[in-house]
Amino acid sequence: VEKEKKRVEQLERKKETQRLLEEEGSSTKPKISKPVMPAKITRAQIEETIKKDNMGQSTEEVKGKQMSHLEMPLEENINRIVPEEGQVDARTIEDAIAALSTGQSVDHHPERRLRAAFAAFEEVTLPRLKKENPNMRLSQLKQMLKKEWMKSPENPLNQLHGAYNTK
Repeated sequence: VEKEKKRVEQLERKKETQRLLEEEGSSTKPKISKPVMPAKITRAQIEETIKKDNMGQSTEEVKGKQMSHLEMPLEENINRIVPEEGQVDARTIEDAIAALSTGQSVDHHPERRLRAAFAAFEEVTLPRLKKENPNMRLSQLKQMLKKEWMKSPENPLNQLHGAYNTK
């Protein structure tokens, strides 16, 4: 008999807690409406609205007044423009390279001629440096010679950039 009483009380408590839960849930839940997202607008629609605003016309009038392909003026084909005098028309890579080239042959490996060029430069410049600085040692003269060599136009490494910089 006591077990039956406990079971009935438990059922009543469950029902009561369920009812309280439902009451609490309904009172705390505010009705939230989802924010309405605007539909996507295409570029064509934006341009159409701009035209409509500028002209003060409706979209039906704009559609009705569109010209046919026969009434539209022809646009110049930029692919077939004849170059003016002084301009270069290069349609292939070879033509472009030929147009951009300076006409001078480029020394692709100046480092190969570096020793011989330095020896010739040293032969000419060292006697001049000895006359200008008679009290200096040979090692000091060689240091000065090296500094001059780095700036000299006779240096093959400078000739590569020299041809570019003279233009």
